[in-house]
Parts: sequence; structure tokens; C-alpha cells
Amino acid sequence: MAKIFLYLTNAFPLWVLIFSACALFYPPAFTWFLPYIPWGLGIIMLGMGMTLSFADFKDVIKMPRAAVIGVVCQFTIMPLLGWSVARFLGLDKIDPTLAVGLILVSCCPGGTASNVIAYLARANVALSVTMTVISTFAAIMLTPLLTKWLVGTMLEVSAMKLFIDTLKVVFTPVMVGLFLNRYAPKLVQKVSPFSPLVSVIAIVLIVACIIGLKNETILNAGWRLLAAPAILHISAFVLGYFAAKLLRLPEDARRTISIEVGMQNSGLGTHLANNNFPATNAAVPCAISAVYHCLIGSIAAGIWRLKPPRIDQVSLVDSDNTLR
Repeated sequence: MAKIFLYLTNAFPLWVLIFSACALFYPPAFTWFLPYIPWGLGIIMLGMGMTLSFADFKDVIKMPRAAVIGVVCQFTIMPLLGWSVARFLGLDKIDPTLAVGLILVSCCPGGTASNVIAYLARANVALSVTMTVISTFAAIMLTPLLTKWLVGTMLEVSAMKLFIDTLKVVFTPVMVGLFLNRYAPKLVQKVSPFSPLVSVIAIVLIVACIIGLKNETILNAGWRLLAAPAILHISAFVLGYFAAKLLRLPEDARRTISIEVGMQNSGLGTHLANNNFPATNAAVPCAISAVYHCLIGSIAAGIWRLKPPRIDQVSLVDSDNTLR
């Protein structure tokens, strides 16, 4: 049974693609989930928290250089790419809220899907988990501040509202999951086989719901709206890898940083856009982003999996690629 759940979880990109396509052409199948998006995101973040222990934070001490480089790349390369792509394709001229949505998702932290992709790509899973943890907590401050700074005059942004919203949907459930893992380990052990799949179901429903609600916008917006997230994520994967290579990190760390920079927590971006910019199209690029980064990550993982890093190219920490 556990293997079946693992296979279903690892097929995450396939489910996103299939159900997003269904939502695009038959919205009522998924739009009912709109009132439950905050709860779905809470379940995702709770699941992330339950995979963590206080000992995980010691990994930062074991690999401070790689983790710091990775998080700095994540909150510099991706946000600047989001702004640049939005400007280059003129999303702000078509609809300023589309540009805001693209910038917002580019300022979000890494998601749990990146940990699965890192495992499949024979990257450094411990570094991936560490970066996800650091970026998730850093996002409480950085996502609102970077979004407000980069959006500029496109749309009025309340950094404080974004901060409070991020605090509620990120910090609280992650900390609850962390404490459950520490003080109720038996409960966590019972639910851990199902938790990743539940998170996958939640993110698929969130993305499909938004695509269903905005299907006319997506179908009528033209190539720019579809091209923008693709360019954003492909560029982020490439630049993340070469930034790590330039800074002389080992191959498995380069792959990890590429994945973490290229894959954002699109579910968080979708919720923040929907909650902070209601009655706009800001959530649309976030939902499309989830489809693209999962597909691009899966393709990259498939290519990298065929070429395992040599021993001299692998970090000492977690070099056995154990998925946690």
C-alpha cells in the first residue's frame, strides 16, 4: 500500500496537468473548492511541518554555504526574473494584475514538490529540505516585501496584509506539524504514509479550482500569458544551476539549487493572490505556474536521473539520496 501511495505522489506533475486541463474545459468540476483553498493550503503546510524535526535545523550548520547560496539565489534570481518576464512580455499593459500574479509567485518560497523532484533527480535531498524550510520561514518577511518592491506602481500592494496572510498560512501550520512530530510521533507515523498524497490532492484541487474560475481569461489572454510562466521557470532552472556551478558547488548541490530556484510554492502564491487581490486575475499566473514548474522539474529530473553524479561530485551530507 505504501508503494502505491508513493507512486501516486511521485506522479504529481501528471495529476496537475490532467486535472488542470479538465478544469479549463469543465470548470464546475473544481470551482466548488474555492472556499476551501485556505484549508487546503493549511493541510499542505501542516504536512510539510510533520516531515520536519528540530534536528533538521542542524543541517543548516552542516551545509551553511550551500544552503545560504541556494536561498539567496531563490530570493534574488526568481523575483528579478518574474519582474523582467512580466515587463518583457508586456503583461502589465495587457492586465496589470497578471504581472502582479507572476511577480508574486516568483517571490514565493520553495514547495514540497521540489523535495520529491530533488530525490528523483539524484540531487541532495537534505539540502533541498533545508532550503525549503529556510525559504518558507524567510518568505514570511521576504515575499510581502519583495512583491511590494517589484510590483511598484502596477497595483497598490499592502505589504502588511501580505505579511499577516503569509504568517497565518505558513508559520502556524508548519509549527503545528513540527510540534506534532516532536510530541506526538506515533500519530505522525500513522498519518505519514498518506500525508504526501493528501498534500498532492490539495495542491491539485487549488490549481484546478483557479484555472476553472479563470478559464475564459486563460483561453482569451493569448500566448503571452501562457509563455510568461514557461519562460520564468525554464530561466530559473538554468540560472540556478549555473549560479551554483559558478560558485563551485558539487553537482548534486547544483541540481538541488536549480530545482529549488525553479520550483515555487504555487499553492501559496495562488492563495495570496486570491486573498489579497480579489476579483482580479492575479491568481491566474500562479495556477499556470504550478503546471509548468512541475512539468519542467519532472523533465529535468528524468534527464538527471539517467546521469548520476560521480562520487567526487557529491556533497558529503546526505549523499545516499534518502527521501525523507
